[in-house]
Amino acid sequence: MPREFVSRTSLPGNQLAASAARKFVRAALAEWTTEEPWPAESIGDHLVDDAVLLVSELVTNAVIHAGTTVELLCRLESSASGGREEGGLVVEVSDHHPARVVRDRAELAREGRDGGRGLQLVSALSEEWGITYRRELKTIWCRLAADREPVGTLPPAPEADRALLRGLRATEILAPTAYRLPRRYDSEWINRGSLSFLAEASDLLAGQLDEDMVASLAGQLLVPRLADWCAVWLSGDGPEGAEPRLARVWHASEGRIDELRMVLEKEPPPPASRAGAVPWPWPATAQGADAFGAALACPLVTGGRCHGTLLLGRTGLMRFPDEVIGLIEDFARRVALAVGTARQYTRQAMISRVLQRGLLPAGLGAVPGLDTAVVYEPTRADVVGGDFYDLFPAGGGRWCFALGDVQGNGPEAAAVTGLARPVMRLLAREGYGVTEVLDRLNRALADEAAAATLGDALGPGWDTGPRFLSLLYGEIVPEGVGEGAGAPGGGPGGGALCTLASAGHPLPLLLTGDGAVRPAAVPQILLGITDDARYRSESFRLAPGDTLLCVTDGVTERRNGSRQFDDDDGLAAVLAACAGLGAAGVAERIRRAVHEYDVAPPDDDLAVLVLQAQ
Repeated sequence: MPREFVSRTSLPGNQLAASAARKFVRAALAEWTTEEPWPAESIGDHLVDDAVLLVSELVTNAVIHAGTTVELLCRLESSASGGREEGGLVVEVSDHHPARVVRDRAELAREGRDGGRGLQLVSALSEEWGITYRRELKTIWCRLAADREPVGTLPPAPEADRALLRGLRATEILAPTAYRLPRRYDSEWINRGSLSFLAEASDLLAGQLDEDMVASLAGQLLVPRLADWCAVWLSGDGPEGAEPRLARVWHASEGRIDELRMVLEKEPPPPASRAGAVPWPWPATAQGADAFGAALACPLVTGGRCHGTLLLGRTGLMRFPDEVIGLIEDFARRVALAVGTARQYTRQAMISRVLQRGLLPAGLGAVPGLDTAVVYEPTRADVVGGDFYDLFPAGGGRWCFALGDVQGNGPEAAAVTGLARPVMRLLAREGYGVTEVLDRLNRALADEAAAATLGDALGPGWDTGPRFLSLLYGEIVPEGVGEGAGAPGGGPGGGALCTLASAGHPLPLLLTGDGAVRPAAVPQILLGITDDARYRSESFRLAPGDTLLCVTDGVTERRNGSRQFDDDDGLAAVLAACAGLGAAGVAERIRRAVHEYDVAPPDDDLAVLVLQAQ
C-alpha cells in the first residue's frame, strides 16, 4: 500500500528565502522520521544533504530571476517492490512569473553570459527532473532517489525506546554534525556529497577577510570529513623567501593538537614547486606509537602565487585515493583564493590607514589659554574618509584651526585633502589672514590644471570630476600673547580673539558662559566651484568659559527616518545642555547624541572640534 508524506510552504521573494527553504526542508524531513511507520530507510544523510543543496539552489534562482513569492513542496514517496521498499523525495519549487523562461547554461554561454550551474547541479544529483509551465506558475521539480542502504532500523523495543530513537534521528537532521567518513572512504559520498562539501566551503570562506580565520575554517571543514588532522602553513606576505608560519593546527582529538603542533613546527614544508598534492611523511609521534596513516601536502596556489601549504592526514590508510586527492586539491584552491583575498584586503586597509594618518595631524597642539578636544570617526576603517581637521601654530601668537569635508570619500577625496591641508598651512604660516587663505585655496581647487593633475594621478576608471570642499577655517589669538605679557593667555581677563569663516560648511556654534547658543559665522559658497569667489570672515571674542563647537555634516545630517539631527536646531539644543562641561565632555556629549539619534550606525564620516576659552 503506497504511502506519502507531503509538506509545503510559501517563501518571500527576497534574500531570506534560501535560508528559510533549507530550514524548512530539514524540519519536514525531521518531522517525517517521527511518523509511524518510520520511513528511516528513505531519509538518509545523502538524501538530506542533496535535498537541502538543491532546494537552496532552486529557491535562489527563483528569487533572482523571477522575484516573486516562491512556493516550495516536498513529497516523500515510498512503494513496495520486490520484497523491499524503494522510494524517493520529490521537490517542487514554483514562482509566479511563468513568462520568464528557464534558460540552461549552454544557451547563456552562447550569449557570453555566465550562469545555469543550478540546473546542472539538479541534473547531476536527481534521478529525474523537469519544468512545468502553468497559467500563473512555473515549477521546477526533481526526484531524488532514496538512500540505497538503510540509515537505521528500529529494533524490537518498548514504544518509549522507539519514540526516543525517532527523536534522535530527527535531531540529527535538524542539527547535523560533521559527517565522519569511515577509514576507507565512502566513494558514494565522494561522488555526491562532495558537491555539498565544496559549496559549504565556498560560502564560509568567501566572507572571511582575515587570513588566520581562513586557516581556522579550513581546518574545521576538513576534520573530520576528509582527515583526522590538518595544519595550514602560510607563507610570508612579502618578499620571496619569507619564512612560512604555522597558522593553524586542527585535530579530531583536541588533546593532541599541541603535541601535533610541536612535531610539525620542527620541519616546515618546502616552497611549493607545482600546484598539486604530494605525499608527506607521517608524524607518527603525534598520533600515538601504534598509529599509522597517509599524509598529504597540498600547496595553496591561486593566480600563480603560492600563499602556503595545507597538510592533512588520515589514520589507517596507506595512501589517499585519487578521487579524494582531487577533492582536496579543489578545496585547497578555495582556501588559497580566500587567503589571497584576505591579504589583498589587509594591504588595502593598511594603505588607507597610512593615508589617513598622513592627512590628519599627529595630535592637537596645546593652545595657550584654551581647552581643546576632537572626535573623528570615519564610517569605514579601511577607506580614507572625506573629513579632516587641523590645529597648528602659525607664528606671531596665532593658532589656526580647520574642519573640512571633501565631497565623497576614498582616494579621490584623499587627493583633495592632500592638496588643501598643506596649502592652507603654508599660506597661514606666510602670514595670510583667514579671508586670504580661503581665496587662494579656492583658486587652487578651482584651477583646471589642478583637476587635470588629480585625474592623471588616479588614472582611467576613477571618478576624476570636480571635488568640492566645505571648510570651516579660522585663527585664534589668546589674549596677551604677542603683547609682552609673557604668560600664556596673559591678558587681564583671559580668553582669546577668534576670526573665522565658513565656506559651505555647517556653521559653528558659540556657547557663551550664560548658556546662550548662537551661530558664529555666516554661510558662504563651497570651495572649488568658481575661482572668482571672495570670502569674508567674522571676528569675536571668546570669553573665559565660552565654547566654540565645529562639526561636519556627518553630525548635522544624521538621519532618523525623514528627519535630520539638526532639524529644529537640534544641535544647538544639545550644545546648550553641555553648559559647565569641559571641551572633552562637550565633544563626547555631541558624539553620543549623534549615535543615539538612530539605532542604525552613522552612514557618514563624523568629525567634531571643540575650542573652549579658559
